Amino acid sequence: MLSAPTTLAVVAPADTGSQSPESALPQARPAELPHIAHPTAVAPKDARQLSKLFLDRLQELEEGTHEYQYARNTLIEMNLSLVKFAARRFRNRGSGDLEDIIQVGTIGLIKAIDRFDLTREVEFTSFAIPYITGEIKRFFRDTTWAVHVPRRLQELRTELAKAKEQLATVLDRDPTVAELAELLELTEAEVTDGLVAANGYTAGSLDLPAETGNDNNAKSSVSYADFFGAVDPGMELFEDLHTLAPLLSELSDRDRHILSMRFGQELTQAEIGEVLGISQMQVSRLLTRILGQLRTGMLTTS
Repeated sequence: MLSAPTTLAVVAPADTGSQSPESALPQARPAELPHIAHPTAVAPKDARQLSKLFLDRLQELEEGTHEYQYARNTLIEMNLSLVKFAARRFRNRGSGDLEDIIQVGTIGLIKAIDRFDLTREVEFTSFAIPYITGEIKRFFRDTTWAVHVPRRLQELRTELAKAKEQLATVLDRDPTVAELAELLELTEAEVTDGLVAANGYTAGSLDLPAETGNDNNAKSSVSYADFFGAVDPGMELFEDLHTLAPLLSELSDRDRHILSMRFGQELTQAEIGEVLGISQMQVSRLLTRILGQLRTGMLTTS
């Protein structure tokens, strides 16, 4: 669940008695705001009239003051019906529940309130709806892709879907890349990139049954995950031995004999010393030199 985009609790002035928003509006002096106990209960028609008053006063108030917070919070709550209206258009998108969408749309409403200018002579509802729907669309664009792709390709996916539907109706078949490119005035390479990127919009589960080629209708117990390979523990050993072989051939016969006794016959350093007629300390130094030479050779080769 998304965290609330802002604190919507109304901090109201002192109670002046129970009065409806309708009666509060005409009694308010130009420098004052009416007390609205339940902003979310204000009817949309009354909210439009009250919003003009609150927006006008909000532009005169100093940000951070008690009255500024009251005006801004009340505007948000009074106009939540706009957010719910816009959110209903997106409830069947298959990602996020309606409450998530409303919270995201509320962020757009807040941006509209903060950026609205009364001098534009436009209704606040007409100004706010594009902000609300834009924020919701951005939420779906940024969170519903299974694989992250550039924004231009995300937007191209929508254009391609519309173009494919349009051409399929006319041609009575699926359109080719060239036909899509001509309609959208793009290159075939750009269309191909968009079609490939569209595959990242959704991802299938690895636990889904895989097609095994059987002709019977029985459901397969094999999933796609069963076909994924794992790292072969012997592969790294094979690569090491393949790299080590030419390095061993470069050693002297005595050095190879020492390695054979130590790692092939698993003799101790003291036992190797007895065979060679040297001390255990000398065997240790020889092994350190030989292994160091092989290690350097492998690092250089890799």
